[in-house]
Parts: sequence; C-alpha cells; structure tokens
Amino acid sequence: MATALYTHEDCLLHVTPLGHPERAERLEAVMRALSAPAFAALERREAPLAERGELLRCHPESYVAEIEASIPARGSRALDADTHVVAGSWDAALRGVGAAGAAVDAVLAGEVGNAFCATRPPGHHAETETPMGFCLFGTIAIAARRALDLHGLARVAVLDFDVHHGNGTQDLLWREARALFVSSHQMPLWPGTGDVHETGAHDNVMNVPLAPGTASPAFRRAWEERVFPALIDFAPELVLVSAGFDGHADDPLANLRLTEDDFAWITGRICDVAEASAGGRVVSTLEGGYDLGALAASVAAHVEVLMERGAA
Repeated sequence: MATALYTHEDCLLHVTPLGHPERAERLEAVMRALSAPAFAALERREAPLAERGELLRCHPESYVAEIEASIPARGSRALDADTHVVAGSWDAALRGVGAAGAAVDAVLAGEVGNAFCATRPPGHHAETETPMGFCLFGTIAIAARRALDLHGLARVAVLDFDVHHGNGTQDLLWREARALFVSSHQMPLWPGTGDVHETGAHDNVMNVPLAPGTASPAFRRAWEERVFPALIDFAPELVLVSAGFDGHADDPLANLRLTEDDFAWITGRICDVAEASAGGRVVSTLEGGYDLGALAASVAAHVEVLMERGAA
C-alpha cells in the first residue's frame, strides 16, 4: 500500500502580510523536502476543491457566507490581528478541506494505506463561527465528520501535536461522542485554552498541557502514559492527525524543545494505534511550523514513517 500526498498550487495563493509567520514559503519548503529521491514512492494527488456542503458539516451557512464575503477582490483584509485573507484565500482553504476529505475517502476505500495533506492555511484554530489563529475552516474536524457521517464509522480519533492548543477542533467536536479529540500543547501559550479540565460533552476531549521548555523525554512520557492508553481503549476505526511542527526547538513562536526525531517517534506510535484497531488507516494534515528548515526536516521525518508503515 502506498502513502498518498495531497497538495495543490492554489495553497500558495493565500498570501499573508510581509513578516507573517504563516506564509507561502512554508509550503514551498515542505514540497522541496518531499521532492527528494527518498519520497519518489509517494502517490501524489491533486487536492480537490471542497464542496460547500463539506464546510457545513461543522460550520453554519451564515459563517461560511461571512468568510466568503470577506474575501477581497484585491489587496489584503484582516479578519483579526493574526488572520488575513486575499483573493486566493478562498480556494486555498477549500483545497485544504478538499484534500483532507479526499484523503479520508481514499484511505477508507483501501486505495492507499495512509495519507499526508500538504496544504495551507491551517485549520485547527477555526471555531464554529470564528476565524482565528491563521485558520478559516476546521479542516480536520470536517474530515472527522465526513468519516463518521458519510462513511458510517463509529469511532474516529483526532490527534493534535501542534504546539498551540487545537481550540477550533475542540469546539467543533465538543459534542461529538463518536470522536475522541486529543491535543498536547504548550501552556501557557496562545490561545489560552486546553486545560486538563476541558473534557468535552461526552468525556471525548483530552488535553495534555506541556510546560515551556518541555523536551523529548517529558513529551514522549506524556503521550505514553496518558494518551496512548486512552486511544487503545477507544479503539478508533480511523486516526486523523493535526500535524503541527512548531514544537520544534528551532521554532520562533513557542518554547518546546522537540526535534524531528520526536515527530518521527510520535508518528510511529500513532501508526501502532491505527494498526491495532483501524487497519493502519491514518490521515495527517499540516498545521503549524514556522522555522522553514525545522518544518521541512520534521515533515520529511513524519512522512518517511508514514511511508514505511503504509507499505508494511
């Protein structure tokens, strides 16, 4: 079985202001890394544009219309202090949602063993009716709802190891008893959510705050002692990953001390869980990571493990 890579050049058309950390160069760095000979076996697929109905799996029509209306014909518009849109932002966001949905379809159909979506803008901070943190739509939560509602799965796990709490995914899946959402993240840090006492309407949310300066041993211990036992008990039929690489020691936006070896490790352990209950089915989508060198190396480590496990 192959690993699929979903991406699209439209994701480069989401142009942010000069000096903004979430910039097109991030995706360019990722795609350069994944063009190396080691990744020749990736099954490269074009990310489709999501249909409007996909957005409505998690967001109300009023919100979708508001975002669409905010897209300027030219220039840039700030939706908040961090989140900006230009003419190309709408299609870029739809490609991200479309990539995750198509990846879910392909993995569940057995066309590929697992998949990675190299798209932007990210999605895990977008709440039900609020764009924030560089994000417009809740890409990974929408993919979870697609797997549950369209494909009829009973249990989907969404795992988020971005350095920032996935507040949007938590909001969108708070009342979804069929989904288990787990986020490890630095605390204190923006957006300020993600306390251990935030557990969801059905005890379906697990937050694992990490202190600034946390390095490999404590990070791995937190996942081994808290997260993986809960995941094994939950026995997901599909595992979705919000793959943020801004916990890297070189990242400028936070203070964890992880390396690409840690991202390779957690990818392998996530695949272990998926193999136990989900037939190895994993779909990962890019979230944060703002040092270009660290991002490229970390994505390469992540995808290399997906390829190894997908082909096993």
